[in-house]
Amino acid sequence: MTEHGDVGAAIRRTRAHAGMTLRQLATALGVSVGTMSAIENGKVSVTVERLNAIARSLDIPAGTLLECDTPARASARTPSTDSSAQWRHFDRLDLDPVLGAAVEVFMETGYHGATMRSVATAAGISVAGIYHHHRSKQRLLVALFDATMAEISWRMAAAAAEGRSPAENFALMVEALALCHTERRDLTFIAATEMRSLEEPDRSRIANMRRQIQQDLDHVAARAVAEGSFLTATPHNTGRAIATMCMALPYWYSPNGPQSPAQVAAEYADLALVMMGHRVQSS
Repeated sequence: MTEHGDVGAAIRRTRAHAGMTLRQLATALGVSVGTMSAIENGKVSVTVERLNAIARSLDIPAGTLLECDTPARASARTPSTDSSAQWRHFDRLDLDPVLGAAVEVFMETGYHGATMRSVATAAGISVAGIYHHHRSKQRLLVALFDATMAEISWRMAAAAAEGRSPAENFALMVEALALCHTERRDLTFIAATEMRSLEEPDRSRIANMRRQIQQDLDHVAARAVAEGSFLTATPHNTGRAIATMCMALPYWYSPNGPQSPAQVAAEYADLALVMMGHRVQSS
């Protein structure tokens, strides 16, 4: 089952347990029944904002919806049921051998310099064999983008679910975004440099997913501004600067450097709060 399907299935089970119909939940969220059905069936991604809205409608912690009884979720791209803090834990990336080889080749030669033969050689299989798994070089690139966006999306959603205030939600989301761009340095570097190589309709689809990540940050920042914990007069521009700062990490970060991914991510979260003009609320 896919990441989207797992979350959708969790929403469906929780809704049924609460005795709420699909139409009732859709009405509470202000979406169509068709959209709600697509969410529950894993046809569309669930944004941080929508995940939190669903959790409020069902009167449960948002992190609960990221848990799943399916063992397959305990992989590099899916959260464990042990704790929502698993968004900070990165196992070895769960890619098939061909996709793993594509990452290596794309990093070495770039997408346009790569061929299906060079990927097959790196994977240790025949050219005919590679076409059995992936029908074109473009499908390899799309699969890597999908893996990247899925990883970023669930980790940011899980991170936000731990926060107790908009400002804390924002800092945790930035930490998760920075972690993805250091722990998954090769994948996120490819995503940053090969967007121009995507063909339609996948290019527009992936671009929308990237915009949604930025919008999730924007919405949380706006709530922090509204409650007075962020004092910046330009949260929209500042949010984009922060996201760009995180996405630039694969260009310079090295695991052989003086800081671990966790240290860099925590530092970036602190920097993000400073940039937003964070003011600690008095108790």
